[in-house]
Amino acid sequence: MAKIRLTKEFRFEMAHALWNYNGLCKNIHGHSYILQVTVIGEPCRNETDPKLGMVMDFGDLKRIVKDEIVDKMDHSIVLNRVADYKNFINVPQLFDRIHIVPYQPTCENLLVDFAERIRARLPEEVSLFSLKLHETANSFAEWYAEDNE
Repeated sequence: MAKIRLTKEFRFEMAHALWNYNGLCKNIHGHSYILQVTVIGEPCRNETDPKLGMVMDFGDLKRIVKDEIVDKMDHSIVLNRVADYKNFINVPQLFDRIHIVPYQPTCENLLVDFAERIRARLPEEVSLFSLKLHETANSFAEWYAEDNE
């Protein structure tokens, strides 16, 4: 049977700052992110399976991405662990959704992180094909499994 790709789109708001960067993005700023997640697999052929004809239930994909990415990152701030972030932790009313990550929180590095999280949760018969993360309306980064094998 043919391989089929499914794509689901997610939207969330997130702030970040790029530590030691030489441009405006060194300042805390936010984006309206659009994340497109594409998986690939063969549609189920088991006549008794309620998922007959599906590569994956869109609802299951939505649950994985919301659990791993959207619900955690929406309305949060992401900072590199080498940044001097300790004062933020002392202001919980403004910074109770802060993520300290072991990388520079660029669009590119966020995709690598997101790919690892999503891949770990997919059913065995389904593979992550690609991710596309729009940071702005006209700027985005893409991750493809075939480039990372």
